[in-house]
Amino acid sequence: MLTYPEIDPVAFAVGPLKVHWYGLMYLAGFIVAWWLALRRSTRPWSPVIKSEVEDLILYCAIGVVVGGRLGYMFFYNLPELIANPLSLLKVWEGGMSFHGGLIGVMLATAWYARKIGTTFPALIDFVAPLVPIGLGLGRLGNFIGQELWGRPTQGPWGMVFPRDPELLARHPSQLYQAFLEGLVLFAVLWWFSSRPRPRLAVGGMFVLLYGVFRFLVEFVREPDGHIGFDLFGWMTRGQLLSLPMMVAGIALLVWSYRTQPSPEERDRGAVKQACTHSNDGAQQ
Repeated sequence: MLTYPEIDPVAFAVGPLKVHWYGLMYLAGFIVAWWLALRRSTRPWSPVIKSEVEDLILYCAIGVVVGGRLGYMFFYNLPELIANPLSLLKVWEGGMSFHGGLIGVMLATAWYARKIGTTFPALIDFVAPLVPIGLGLGRLGNFIGQELWGRPTQGPWGMVFPRDPELLARHPSQLYQAFLEGLVLFAVLWWFSSRPRPRLAVGGMFVLLYGVFRFLVEFVREPDGHIGFDLFGWMTRGQLLSLPMMVAGIALLVWSYRTQPSPEERDRGAVKQACTHSNDGAQQ
């Protein structure tokens, strides 16, 4: 059995203000996303330039926080929201949903794409590879905070979380998610997006792989106590929300490669259009 490392969830305190590791992980995720976006913005096919990166990260950060909180209350705690609408504002009590955060980022990306005069598909493909590192750091924050732990296990990798009232050896599912949703997803998306792809192919790959990884880890993650299982006596809320992601990811990839022009075709089209405009100017 593994030993849980005794880590104080509070990183430091300034008077009555306590700064938790979970919040610092969010901040670190946004900083890494900003740094990666600066690198990607120098590529010829980038839909944003360096001066637009900071605003893009800010818009996405707002989408993550607002969407994540709304998503948690709607997907996981709707009765509480209906009974006490002000509970939506009690962010200090915890409660963020990836699926809600994803919707928030998509809306923020669509808004910013319109603002800078680019397309939503191009910008979402740019943003998708920036997300996994933040996801992985967020799961490490869950691990430090001893929340969202796994189901009981007899395996040698089981871990007793001191805050667990039952003190059972459990799967450290937060670490599984940090590895799959963070490291593996980042490596695949960074490689996949290292060269231009048809529109929404990168976004589709992100949605598909996250859905698959989350669906699998949910088999060893403890379901929310106030929800339990949603379907068939084994399907959790996280799995139920991940199913549409897997379907959407496959659909986006098929649609992208069947209907969208390849990067080479887009380049030829751009050159042809530029030559046409040049000839028209000469004739005038």
